[in-house]
Amino acid sequence: MRLVKRVFTGIVVLVVVTVITGAIVGRSSMADWRTASRESAGIGPDPATHKEAIAQVYAARAFSWRGAFGVHTWIATKPSNAARFTVYEVIGWRVRHGGDALVVSQRPADGRWFGNVPEIIADVRGEGVDALIKKIDQVARDYPYRDAYRVWPGPNSNTFTAFVAREIPELGLDLPPTAIGKDFIPGGGLVAATPSGTGYQISLFGLAGLLAGREEGLEINVLGLTFGVDFKDPALKLPLAGRIGTAAN
Repeated sequence: MRLVKRVFTGIVVLVVVTVITGAIVGRSSMADWRTASRESAGIGPDPATHKEAIAQVYAARAFSWRGAFGVHTWIATKPSNAARFTVYEVIGWRVRHGGDALVVSQRPADGRWFGNVPEIIADVRGEGVDALIKKIDQVARDYPYRDAYRVWPGPNSNTFTAFVAREIPELGLDLPPTAIGKDFIPGGGLVAATPSGTGYQISLFGLAGLLAGREEGLEINVLGLTFGVDFKDPALKLPLAGRIGTAAN
């Protein structure tokens, strides 16, 4: 019992320190959204030279102080021989103005998220991906929280990406630990497949839970913050810092 209390106390202290650190870091990352860049970061495939079907998932640090804690994720698809990518993402301010949280656009797939350079966290291409792209479009439009948004603990942009990934395990998506909201299970469920489809998770409204999967490894969710270990691609998973170790494949 004493050991359990010490572990619990340690976790609480770590969470508090994480939150305070994030707030301090976030204060120095404020920017003007009106002038922040949304241009291509130059890391995505050019449709003019890549004719095959492509489905990708991107993550970039969120805008302003929120970027100290987490990332914004989105899905980009390009059918065979298409001239442009289609981007699917959830944006909170649209809900606050009475609109639809789901945005489907043809903005640059690798566009900076208000100045923050994204990274590619999933890339599937070639034979069979055209059918996968049609399924992504259908599942994305069936997202059940198109009229709701909460930065923490969800549903938010990462809840959307995780929802699509659970329905389409072919993406094999291992969302980063900084994707706060990924553990919010739609429908108020407590148990679900992991976003990668290679394991299972238990989650209490995205506030606390446990996840184990071949792609994700082992993760503990405390107040929306993720602590874990990836055994497949060895790395620690921590709040704020994200992955420390090898990149996920």
